[in-house]
Amino acid sequence: MSRAPRVRTLLGLAAASAAVVALAACSSGSPASSEAADDNEYGLVKAGTLTVATEGTYPPFTYHEGGAGELVGYDVEVAEAVAEKLGLEIQFEETQWDAIFAGLDAGRFDVIANQVSINPEREESYLFSTPYTVSPSVIVVNEGDDSISSFDDLAGKTTAQSLTSNFYQLAVDAGANVEAVEGWAQAVALLEQGRVDATVNDKLTYLDYLKQTPDAKLAVAAETDPTESALTFAKDKTALVKAVDEALAELREEGVLAELGERYFGEDVSQ
Repeated sequence: MSRAPRVRTLLGLAAASAAVVALAACSSGSPASSEAADDNEYGLVKAGTLTVATEGTYPPFTYHEGGAGELVGYDVEVAEAVAEKLGLEIQFEETQWDAIFAGLDAGRFDVIANQVSINPEREESYLFSTPYTVSPSVIVVNEGDDSISSFDDLAGKTTAQSLTSNFYQLAVDAGANVEAVEGWAQAVALLEQGRVDATVNDKLTYLDYLKQTPDAKLAVAAETDPTESALTFAKDKTALVKAVDEALAELREEGVLAELGERYFGEDVSQ
């Protein structure tokens, strides 16, 4: 599968970003890209370019190959495939999870691609694409710990969570005390060190961690019903959401989403 042209920048490199995007806009020859550059029908941050917020530290969804290599992952490739369908270039802005929604609110990004779970609270403030991932949340504990076997058992326990994540809310609703972390890597480190009792996260993240770290002494204590994750937009991006949904429908019909799921998880996780 070919990918949309990618422009890589870090936050704060505004001059470099502008230069690259300007060159991309000049060189693009597709009708869709030219149309977007002419009148920016989708209300993009930069005409002709889809600016995507992602962590870059959340494997297998968004991470750097080998720790410092190319930005890759399931969410990264889904976003690239969508941008290609829309005839847009793509620019990833790597941002810590706890600041990612503030950046979207401030108009620094067009969309978040970072396994954002759909929930009623977020639906009040944001627009969502059709889901591209369906997966349960799980309580992860150290192997042999039988003190937690349900979400009710989290009451009074300490879990490690990102404070703005859906998993944080699950832990708090269950009565857990939460140790704030930046993401999965820090959470699982605290768990393995015995500094917290558990962490709540996506089952696919846990399974990928076991795949990459087969000697890990962890276990799933309980899981929720499957939740849906989707690309996330500000409320004024209705035209962009409609176009993205059409692109996702085509990618699903063409088997691209299933292919990406097979590559990263061994199965189609898009439905």
